[in-house]
Amino acid sequence: MSGQSPSPAAGKHITPVQRMVASCSGAILTSLLVTPLDVVKIRLQAQKNPFPKGIMGKCFVYCNGLMDHICVCENGNSKAWYKAPGHFSGTLDALVKIVRHEGIKSLWSGLPPTLVMAVPATVIYFTCYDQLFAALRLRMGTYSEEAPLLAGSIARVGSVTVISPLELMRTKLQSEKQSYKELTRCIRSAVETEGWRSLWRGLGPTLLRDVPFSAMYWYNYEKGKRLLCERYNSREPTFTITFISGSVSGAIASIVTLPFDVVKTRRQLDLGELQAKNLSSGVSASTFSVMGRIVAQHGFSGLFAGFFPRLIKVAPACAIMITTYEFGKDFFHKRNQERTLGPLLTNA
Repeated sequence: MSGQSPSPAAGKHITPVQRMVASCSGAILTSLLVTPLDVVKIRLQAQKNPFPKGIMGKCFVYCNGLMDHICVCENGNSKAWYKAPGHFSGTLDALVKIVRHEGIKSLWSGLPPTLVMAVPATVIYFTCYDQLFAALRLRMGTYSEEAPLLAGSIARVGSVTVISPLELMRTKLQSEKQSYKELTRCIRSAVETEGWRSLWRGLGPTLLRDVPFSAMYWYNYEKGKRLLCERYNSREPTFTITFISGSVSGAIASIVTLPFDVVKTRRQLDLGELQAKNLSSGVSASTFSVMGRIVAQHGFSGLFAGFFPRLIKVAPACAIMITTYEFGKDFFHKRNQERTLGPLLTNA
């Protein structure tokens, strides 16, 4: 029965702060393991299509395994990490040469600024999901199997809504080299002329991709974990069960939501470049109009561009994140049990 299935949220008595620590640990480990792949990808892209010199506001997408970020090219800065010279024949060759000639730290170039937002977003997301899943699972009765769908969607809406204005500010700071005082003045001016909604520009396509992704991911993860536990007669999900469930559910969700990811990336790049140049868009930027332009230019297959790179990035990132998170919760659960039972055993 679905109502009888083991639940990490309901079965492990740990505090919200301990959940935050577990998700923070998972976020940092995921970014450390996945970021080098994206750094290599960006360097290979820069070699194939060099960033134009003297053109301010050219953008590219950077992923630390947790979130996609829009990075604006530094105008005239030939020493920026993504412009470093190199002749690479492929991913492995690039990996070896970057480490040999630039040092191993270069594989995490550009990571610190993106972690400032990725870690808080991940902490909000995972902690909210667990709390919502535990509450909904109790209240939904016979429909408790659908609790991950609802909990994952609500948690994602919350984390994306909180982080979206911060990402907008970070892009503006990076592109225009503004002081915080100038940024505050700029934001105040934007709010006065365009309203508060201007701080959440581009939120729509982000939610269209991330909310269905989260709903599918958590539903498939919880179901896959339960089925594997039943198959191998395991009362608690093992490391292998958690890792497989996380990677498979991440892969499925990433494939289904890929068209929205393509649209979101296109909109983010266009928006980032317009903001860097202080221009306004002359064409419709709605999700379906962007989708229509992509189909007109590249055909229906254009909506599934980058299928394989996204798959090999998302699946391991999901697996690493959820496995570390569950391990952290197990650790705190056992620690709390020892603290509770320790004095009783001593007195006995």
